[in-house]
Amino acid sequence: MVETKGRRHMALRVGVIGGGQLARMMIAPAVELGLDLRVLAEGEGMSAQLAATAVGDYHDLETVRAFVADVDVVTFDHEHVPQHILRALVADGVAVHPGPDALQFAQDKLVMRARLADLGVPQPDWAAVASEQELQSFLDAHDGQGVVKTPRGGYDGKGVRVVRAASDARDWFAAVPAGEALLVEELVPFVRELAQQVARRPSGEIAAYPVVETVQRDGVCAEVIAPAPAAAERLVEVAESIGVRIAEGLGVTGMLAVELFETDDERILVNELAMRPHNSGHWSQDGAVTGQFEQHLRAVADLPLGSTAPRAPWSVMVNILGGPAEGGLGERFASAMVAHPEAKIHTYGKDPRPGRKVGHVNVSSSDLDDAVYVARAAAAHFA
Repeated sequence: MVETKGRRHMALRVGVIGGGQLARMMIAPAVELGLDLRVLAEGEGMSAQLAATAVGDYHDLETVRAFVADVDVVTFDHEHVPQHILRALVADGVAVHPGPDALQFAQDKLVMRARLADLGVPQPDWAAVASEQELQSFLDAHDGQGVVKTPRGGYDGKGVRVVRAASDARDWFAAVPAGEALLVEELVPFVRELAQQVARRPSGEIAAYPVVETVQRDGVCAEVIAPAPAAAERLVEVAESIGVRIAEGLGVTGMLAVELFETDDERILVNELAMRPHNSGHWSQDGAVTGQFEQHLRAVADLPLGSTAPRAPWSVMVNILGGPAEGGLGERFASAMVAHPEAKIHTYGKDPRPGRKVGHVNVSSSDLDDAVYVARAAAAHFA
């Protein structure tokens, strides 16, 4: 609290549930915006420990209530806080952004697919299947192949399985609770994956970022190119219109990431949604006038949104996956900095582990090939 000309002012207190790297990367912009950022971390020593004012289980209502008692608005590092807790907070009068009515569509893929269908948003053919027989009927109608997903909890390739026979998902059907179903989607013949981000304030203001190309390896985002190369004007317009329609139709507040397929017959289809800062937007930290972490905080605090304009013709993000087999990430910084001073290196305070996202590198340039080369080379120092 500060005192100015006899008046006392208190910084807006933003509470983030979840102590992962997304909460960590909100810390610097919160300081710059004059916000008081507070984090409920799941355990000690998490990525966002610098701002962790509480440690506890976000599945426990009283733990969450105790945390939010000292904040003005609540937002999230992930979408996994149970609905009954979110709705209890809203009933208590807490400002929750995004709210439970929006987050339900990021928490349950079947609910999402049904709502997107209502909105007329283009998406793959899909069905809820509760048995091998229902799954086989879908496969028979879609060239004998499909993608089965668990409706809840999947991320980075987890909870996703390409199947060519209903028996390929037998173990998942055995684990599905009675009365529930799996999601099956057509196996989309896409030429590349894209992502469209938009930010939306509670008051309704929306800002859209350039559509980007994402490169996935083993179900995990490896690289992002902003803006998407060779993106025709129609593609840019369609991607943005889809993002805006979803943000408004679902009532999203904060950052929304819409993962998209560009198909070989020139369709744009919605793959997944995330209602928070997203890996596909990390490039914007250094490559846009307003990075996604600052934008998310502006949005949930209902502050005017910042410009999403790129700072350079091209920005490339390369994830640091796994980290070094020996030693820590810290000892690799100097060599990467000397070799590639134009690279911006971000690490998450995580111990190296195969396949784990432990950081990323951003490079902006007027030359795409140069940006790709430098970002990959800098990230390689941490392998």
